[in-house]
Amino acid sequence: MSRWPRLPSQQRRLPASRWWLWLCVLHGFSSMLVWWAGDASSQLLTWRSGESWSRPWTWWTSAWVHLHTPHLIGNQMVIGAFAAWAWLVRPDRPAAVAWFLSWPIATVALNLWPQIGYCVGASGVLHAGVAIMAVFMILGHFQRGSEQAWGWILLIGLGFKVWSEQAWHTPVVWDSGANLSIVSAVHLTGALSGMALALVVITVYALIVGFLHRLRRSARLGDL
Repeated sequence: MSRWPRLPSQQRRLPASRWWLWLCVLHGFSSMLVWWAGDASSQLLTWRSGESWSRPWTWWTSAWVHLHTPHLIGNQMVIGAFAAWAWLVRPDRPAAVAWFLSWPIATVALNLWPQIGYCVGASGVLHAGVAIMAVFMILGHFQRGSEQAWGWILLIGLGFKVWSEQAWHTPVVWDSGANLSIVSAVHLTGALSGMALALVVITVYALIVGFLHRLRRSARLGDL
């Protein structure tokens, strides 16, 4: 049994995965829209370290900017896999809220590395999403018996990937196969922000819902 607070069973069975699915739709649609809009829109929506605080919308929108067609297609395929995964796992509202909030934190944290000039693409957002899904399953919000084991496997795999990249030493690396620079630091900030926000948001939400559930039950008993 998990020691973390869990939502009442009737709350956990709500079709709340729609929130996560809508975020996947937002990512996919917005990425295509920005691509079709051309370079002017991409420049407006790109996060740059020197303009981070003067253009806060780029904390979210930079994830929708892609450098070339393979970059776009690759991220769109991963977003599609995320949507299919959400249909199976059914993440609830707190997980979706944690994912949304992790976008700007993962991007703003890149200011810790002055050598990073700009960052585009959804890799940070996707790493945050994996971390949130892992915590989501570990805390017992999945409707299958093997939820926690798969959650731990997912979290350990993500941790190994981030550790192997050593982003705190080499925040940017050149990928000759993809023909672009990979900001591995955003993988680190995405994973850490996703995990932290998942723990905070899911736990606080569960505590609030549990308290309200007990309060309503006490009120009903008081009316008897």
